[in-house]
Amino acid sequence: MQLDKKYTRGVSFSQEEEINNAEVTNGYNKLDVYNWLEDINSYTNKTDIIEVRFKNTRKGYYQNVNKLKLSKGDIVSVEASPGHDMGIVSLTGHLVYSQLKKNNIQAEISELKKIYRKARPADLKKWFEAIELEIPSMLKTREFAEKLELEMKIGDVEYQGDKTKAIFYYIADERVDFRELIKIMAEEFKVRIEMRQIGARQEAGRIGGIGPCGRELCCSAWMSNFVSVVTNAARYQELSLNPQKLAGQCSKLKCCLNYELGCYMDARKEFPDISIPIETSDGKAYHQKTDVFRKIMWYSFEGETSENLIALSVDRVSEIIELNKKGEIAEKIVEKNDTDKSDFSLSQKELSDYTNNDDYVTSRLSVKKKSKKAFHKKDNSQGNNKTKNTYREKRRKFRKDKRKK
Repeated sequence: MQLDKKYTRGVSFSQEEEINNAEVTNGYNKLDVYNWLEDINSYTNKTDIIEVRFKNTRKGYYQNVNKLKLSKGDIVSVEASPGHDMGIVSLTGHLVYSQLKKNNIQAEISELKKIYRKARPADLKKWFEAIELEIPSMLKTREFAEKLELEMKIGDVEYQGDKTKAIFYYIADERVDFRELIKIMAEEFKVRIEMRQIGARQEAGRIGGIGPCGRELCCSAWMSNFVSVVTNAARYQELSLNPQKLAGQCSKLKCCLNYELGCYMDARKEFPDISIPIETSDGKAYHQKTDVFRKIMWYSFEGETSENLIALSVDRVSEIIELNKKGEIAEKIVEKNDTDKSDFSLSQKELSDYTNNDDYVTSRLSVKKKSKKAFHKKDNSQGNNKTKNTYREKRRKFRKDKRKK
């Protein structure tokens, strides 16, 4: 009987296979790096510094002091404190120096740790045994923390390759005194314990998942550093300020809100201040919504609902504001030239749907549900009437037959 292969940290192996036949597979690792200079010999000679990845998003840079011929996917034994650790080579060659520069690591000044050797069968066996201890250790530690009433959450555990050390990653809103917890854990697991606090974004990157866009989370696929995201990023892009839609799986604002923010900020430089109302002969008009890239601004008059919107070009709004500053009032809010533009081809109903998109969708869904219920109700009533009619006909026929007899 052939057992299914196990996948852990990008390595596939089976219990029936020899342990030295374990191979690294693509698609099971995070923060993968594509070496686009691999086929160019002049850029592959520098192999004295190697990038090695460990569990989830942790990576390190090590010196190849023994001049080993290493390539992407090789499992190596590296220096740790104390003992040694097991990792997988993720990048070699010239691009490693670009990664060092990107992460602000100066190889000349900082003392990089060493790569000892390629992994032996005995090293792999001990490494796989350590990996199998991670989930049970995490569950037990959560029980210990709950008994001690500590306000913390153990999110992940990573054992060192030689089973002498374990790193416990946790989340806590406030400072936690876990000295008693470490004593209990050291007695239970018989290893050296290291507690490492991480944030909500880092936890999402380590665990991984699928975002609302249908793709893998950016923090677990390619993003290594996190830039703070503010609510103004959503305001600049005219997004609905709904916390449920703006929050990611980490319960923080989505990192993708910053991706197109620069384009929107550049486009809005020519726009007038939206907090200034415009005065016309029809009354004061207040800003409701903006289409940034079409350069259209929608206004509604005082006292009217947001459904009755008037589309104006940015130039027309700036012109009216300049007139108001001089103490003059514009006679007409919309000029004839503006109404002829193809940019304003939206109908009044489409404008209202555009501004109240969420309400429109909700109302349409409710109407659909009501019509569906009414249809079923009507259908059932017709069915009931049919059964009643057939019953009455049978009774009449029975009475006629009885009279004839």
